[in-house]
Amino acid sequence: MSGPHTHDVIIAGAGLAGATFALAAAQGGLRVALIDPQPFEAQLAATFDGRSTAIAWSTFRMLDALGLGEALRPHACRMDHILVTDGRRPGAASKPASSAFLRFDANEIGDANGGEPLGYLVENRQIRVALADALTGSGIDLRTPGSVVAVETTGAAARVTLADGTVLAAPVVIGAEGRGSAVRKAAGIETVGWTYGQSGVVATVRLGRDHGNVAHEYFLPGGPFAILPLTDRRASLVWTESTRAAQALGVASDEAFQAHLLRRFGEFLDGATPEGPRFVYPLSLELATRLTGPRTALIGDAAHGVHPVAGQGLNMGLKDAAALAEVLIEAMRLGEDIGSDLVLARYARWRRFDILALAAGFDGFVRLFSNDFAPVRLARDLGMAAVNSLGPLRRAFMREAGGATGELPRLLRGEAV
Repeated sequence: MSGPHTHDVIIAGAGLAGATFALAAAQGGLRVALIDPQPFEAQLAATFDGRSTAIAWSTFRMLDALGLGEALRPHACRMDHILVTDGRRPGAASKPASSAFLRFDANEIGDANGGEPLGYLVENRQIRVALADALTGSGIDLRTPGSVVAVETTGAAARVTLADGTVLAAPVVIGAEGRGSAVRKAAGIETVGWTYGQSGVVATVRLGRDHGNVAHEYFLPGGPFAILPLTDRRASLVWTESTRAAQALGVASDEAFQAHLLRRFGEFLDGATPEGPRFVYPLSLELATRLTGPRTALIGDAAHGVHPVAGQGLNMGLKDAAALAEVLIEAMRLGEDIGSDLVLARYARWRRFDILALAAGFDGFVRLFSNDFAPVRLARDLGMAAVNSLGPLRRAFMREAGGATGELPRLLRGEAV
């Protein structure tokens, strides 16, 4: 793009969504600046982010298209089956599945996903390593560490001032810095949402026997308890409790945590031994009222922070990144002002309905299952049994979870932009 700007796109936030968008935009020919207060070295540490992500098979096609697949596949565990069970007791994980369960099998939708699994479980730190390697030498102007202190979006450019006094200019600035997005606030975009009074305890455990590439999710009155398969006979636990109980688990001694864990596991998979640190994340819903503002676009958690009940948060953020990259690259090739309201409105129209529908669905799911009210339990158990017995409906759920529905960006179809 011709003009006085030092960059085409300025991205605040080098987390998973922001860094992936940066890579996609740069590969499409845009001049990119990527800013984050954390140096990449800090983001790669095992203590920085203990979460693992269920990458939908369509999202993994995007990572392949960006050149990340080869580095990630050795660390990606297939999810060929997902078993969802409605439980009542803390030890539900050790009991056989009740009549109220759902079972999803990848081979049921093999014609749609080309033999891929329902998804891949990958530790976030491994995704960060692959992204850091790809960004190095990509031509992206990396300002890590670098802190955004002011954003101006008037006139023909967005101007971003960093803590060291540097001023960067570009037609558009992207907010990808998470729920406290400074870019979103500078654009005057408000948020709506609420807390759930729950927190998720995340830990990695080594299993007594192989998990068989099965992901388990047990819905208990205190919140879901997920056992997600990782490579090397390990699993990632996402253990949802009331915030007070979760904080207590986070600071408990290793012996106390192990005792509570075994109450959940019982003899399931021959027990589990925790490995590495524990992490506690408060759970809430936060949605931006708009995805765009003057010369501003939001992606990832800056646009939508959702409950992790279905493990779709990062998939939503990467879908944002794919859609926005495609819109901006096509506009650049047509000679349009890529930061104009007209161009950015295309991105907002593309993503708005999908985001709202998924966020509402996840919120409803949490409210439906995080209680032990007898009439509600009966209704949800009947619903689960009905879905499990109806093949077409069950397959529709799997295709939705795999990200294969709606108008997909080219990257999610495995095509370069």
